[in-house]
Amino acid sequence: MNLTIDESSRQVREFVCQCCNTPADRTWANIYEGHTALAAYFASCYHHNGVHEVWIDAILGSWGHDRFDDHITFGCRVGPVVGSPTPAATLVNGGEVAGDSPIFGRKLSREEGLSHPRLSEFWQVVDLILEQDDLVRRHVYGPVAQDGAQPAE
Repeated sequence: MNLTIDESSRQVREFVCQCCNTPADRTWANIYEGHTALAAYFASCYHHNGVHEVWIDAILGSWGHDRFDDHITFGCRVGPVVGSPTPAATLVNGGEVAGDSPIFGRKLSREEGLSHPRLSEFWQVVDLILEQDDLVRRHVYGPVAQDGAQPAE
C-alpha cells in the first residue's frame, strides 16, 4: 500500500485533558491510497503524569458520500510499555472517547480488532501517522535533527 496523509485536510487543536487538566494536542487528517480516500484519523497527544503517549483512532471505510455503514474504527495507544526501551503501539478499544457521530461507524473493541480482517491495514495507517505526522512523531520520539538523526542526550 502506498499511503499518504492529505496535508490539506490536516488540523491541529489544543485541548485540556479531562482526567488530569493538562494541555494536550489533537491532530486529524484524511489518508489516501493513491487517489482513493482510505481512512481518517484522530491522534491525541497527552502528557499524563509526565508520560508522553498518543491515543490514535483510525476510521477505515468508504469516503465521499454521506453513508457510513462500512466504517470501522480501530484504536491504539502509543507510548512507554514495561520491558521495552522504546515506545510501542498497543491495540485498544476504538473511538472510546469519541462522540456518537455516525462517521465512526462500528467502534471495534480490542478483542474484535485483534481478529478483524482489516487489522493489518490499521497498523499500516498507524505506521504512516508515526512517520509522517510531525506533531505525533515529535511527541512520541522527541525532536529530530535536520539530517533526520535523533539528537544526542
